This record gives sequence, structure tokens and C-alpha cells, in this order.
Amino acid sequence: MSDVVISINNLSKNFHTAAGEKAALKNVSLQVERGECLVIGGENGSGKSVLMSIIAGLMEGDQADSVKVNERVGLVFQEAETQILGETPAEDIAFGPKNLGWSKQEVQAAVEGALAQTGLTDKADFPARFLSGGEKRRLAVACMLAMKLPTIILDEPYANLDFGGVRQVNALIRQLKADGKTVLILTHELEKCLGLADRFVVLFRGEKVFDGSPAQGLEQKLEEWNIRNPLTSYNSLKDLVWE
Repeated sequence: MSDVVISINNLSKNFHTAAGEKAALKNVSLQVERGECLVIGGENGSGKSVLMSIIAGLMEGDQADSVKVNERVGLVFQEAETQILGETPAEDIAFGPKNLGWSKQEVQAAVEGALAQTGLTDKADFPARFLSGGEKRRLAVACMLAMKLPTIILDEPYANLDFGGVRQVNALIRQLKADGKTVLILTHELEKCLGLADRFVVLFRGEKVFDGSPAQGLEQKLEEWNIRNPLTSYNSLKDLVWE
């Protein structure tokens, strides 16, 4: 029996602009099961970030009843440093649990656990602003783990990262999967992570144009949706993960 944690039915989102209404999403339907690792691909402006903002509760769709989320969701923005509120990783991770009213002992345990899970224990008291790009994304995820959020959304997690940073993020994604977390990855850089996915969805001009396995996705004419097929440079699906 499936365990659906996110259910989206005919979701649309229109924005009012000076030039008139602009459709960001058009009748998108999607279901995500608990523990699934889903890669959502699409060019810039395809609607990926709008869709994830709605799932995370930061924005509403045009139909109030079109999205049902059955567990708490954390969203890591493309610019992860905008989410850093503490002077150090330890302070930053503690912010959420403290605001939830947890006891001092509970907060400390949550901080230590999240630091360990994301490999940041040795950076606990390091100035957060001096962390690398990969470390800042890991810190953002650590904050969500500390609050025991079961679903994590990563919006363009490889933006502006070098090879080492990409490897750090992918190692973290592997750990999240091993821990049974539901992981949604929004990216156009399929060569870096598609090999980690259980499922692959493509958005194009606000519409869902593909939903299936990563292997099936690579058989599509991705260029028609302005996505570069990574098999032009790599040999097979198993090669599509930087590690």
C-alpha cells in the first residue's frame, strides 16, 4: 500500500504583472510517497521553485484544496546563506528547536545530532558566514533535521558549488535517503544527481510533461524541453552522480 505524503491535483498558479496574467503552473498533478527521492528537472522559469514554495507553505496556489501535504516540509533555498540566522552552526541549528519551546537538554541533543548527521561537528563554533557553499547547504539541512522535519526540498542545491561542494551535497542526500527522509531535488544539472533519484519529473513552461523513472526520462527528447540530456557526455544512468 502506498504512503502518499504529498498530493497535488490540477494545481495552477497565476501572477498578475504589468503585462497581464502570467501562468507559472498549469494544472499540475503529482504525488510523492514517503521516503522517495524525486528529482524535478526543468529550465529556469519552468515553475519548479513556485511548485516547491507552494508545497512548503510559503505560497498558495490558485485553488486552496489542490495541495495536501501530510507531513512537515523543510525547504533549502538556492542561496542557502539567506537562511542562516546564527553566528555559528551550533547557534543556527538551535534557533528552530528553541522557538518550538524545547527544553535546554532537548535543544542541545538536537544540535549535536544534526551536526553529526551532516558532518559539521568540527565546525560547530566556526563563523557560519565563512563556511563553504556546500557546508552552508548542509547547515540548512541540519536545521531541518534538528526540528525533525521528515521531508526536505533542495532548490538548485548545486548552484555555484565546486566539485567538492557537489560531493558534499550528494553524500548528504545519500544519508537522507538512508535515514528514510523524503527528498525533492529541483535542478537542471541532471548529470550531478539523477543517479540518486527514484523518480524523475520534468516541468516545462509551468506544465508537467514527464513523470517516470530516471531511465525512462533519459529516453525522452529532453532538448525539446530545453534540458540538456546528460547522456551526451556520460555513458549511463549510474554515472549521473558526482561522488
